[in-house]
Amino acid sequence: MARVLLTNAYFHRLDRKQWRDARPYPPLGTLLAAAVLREAGHAVHVHDSGLAHGPEDLLPALETHAPRVLVIQDDGFNYLTKMCLTVMREACLRMIRLGKQQGCLVVVNSSDASDHPELYLKAGADAVVLGESEEALRELVEHWSAGTPWRSVANVAHLGPDGDVQRTPRRPVMRDLDALPLPAWDLIDLAPYRRIWMRSQGRFSLNVATTRGCPFKCNWCAKPIYGNRYNSRSPEHVVLEMELLRDRAAPDHLWMCDDIFGLKPGWVQRFADLIEERGIRIPYKIQSRVDLLLESDTIDALVRSGLEEVWVGAESGSQHVLDAMDKGTRVEQIAEATRLLKAKGVRVGFFLQFGYPGESDADVERTIRMVEDLMPHDIGVSISYPLPGTPFFERVRTELGDKANWSDSDDLAMMFRGSRSPAYYKRLHRYVHHRFRTRQALHALRGGGAGARRVLSLAYHMPAAAVDRFRLHRILST
Repeated sequence: MARVLLTNAYFHRLDRKQWRDARPYPPLGTLLAAAVLREAGHAVHVHDSGLAHGPEDLLPALETHAPRVLVIQDDGFNYLTKMCLTVMREACLRMIRLGKQQGCLVVVNSSDASDHPELYLKAGADAVVLGESEEALRELVEHWSAGTPWRSVANVAHLGPDGDVQRTPRRPVMRDLDALPLPAWDLIDLAPYRRIWMRSQGRFSLNVATTRGCPFKCNWCAKPIYGNRYNSRSPEHVVLEMELLRDRAAPDHLWMCDDIFGLKPGWVQRFADLIEERGIRIPYKIQSRVDLLLESDTIDALVRSGLEEVWVGAESGSQHVLDAMDKGTRVEQIAEATRLLKAKGVRVGFFLQFGYPGESDADVERTIRMVEDLMPHDIGVSISYPLPGTPFFERVRTELGDKANWSDSDDLAMMFRGSRSPAYYKRLHRYVHHRFRTRQALHALRGGGAGARRVLSLAYHMPAAAVDRFRLHRILST
């Protein structure tokens, strides 16, 4: 048996945009890894970095628990960790050094470490788990506990005798996800999360993962942990976790944090049946694709099980851009799915992406027009971001500058030579958001919505520099 301390290297406070947003989720992947190691018989503790001030907050936990092994396990289910932000990388490297100073064996698993294991190993980590982590972590800690050779454990990178990075063979991703224990929710304090959520949203939300991976091949999407395989927990196993959370934490809302929710045929229908049978009424949010939502009975089953909000990767209102991305969806499907979801009382969010190679001014205008025609309930605007391991990255590799990662999620830097300047895309980001909020306010005014006049006032008085060539009067035009 080994004393193991697990932590994560995503700090909400270090990501200005997310800290202002005030909707933090606990490190689900870390809690699952903790449950796996505890099930294997180790003495496990968790230091939750999510709401900590910085990496130095790890020191008291190291001193209190005196672990033999420090596991820095990021939450592979959270899109924020997949962005490989440099501020989080620097924090993780500092945590590695702190662990080594305390005499720990240190192992790291994250999207960034899977892409760049050499950075973490040269900072002092003994091992980096590449990709899916649970089985490799279990084996590593068993070997370290027993003092037996460990450098043949699959899915691991380590430094060789000459200081070179050596990688062991990859293992297949797990298929039977029901064999995993439920996350060790009892090892962290949820009260601070609840307080932040209640202050900012008036309700408390927690995160649940029902699947791993995504079989679709959007060429800008990085998949360093689970790859292109898609595996799903059974509806029964998911409902069991929902019951546990209901009884122990009483969340008012859930985020099903899968890349694609309910892809397996018949899954959402069985899920809805179980939710009704067990009397679980917790509204939830998902991410999905418009083509999947249009399949027979899917939306009805989702609504029956408590779906409140769905975010779709709309990306662009230009079919030319969607095709260039290998998105596999059509603009007409975005419109149809949005109308059907709204008709069922479901909130709709659009992920939008600007700056993809080949995007023209006309394509930008088509995206803005699509948003204004369909009026989703919310939008998230991003700039095309080349991440290692993607066809998009390889396509623009020769155009990349010294900056390879965003510093935080509000960075929005254009890291390759796009058709427009980086400043243009930052202004475009602000313009689209302000125009969208203004249109929302106009709709609310027509319906007598509270607060609409304040939103209009804010939009009207925003700095003209925010929209540059797009002139302020266009924002208020109908």
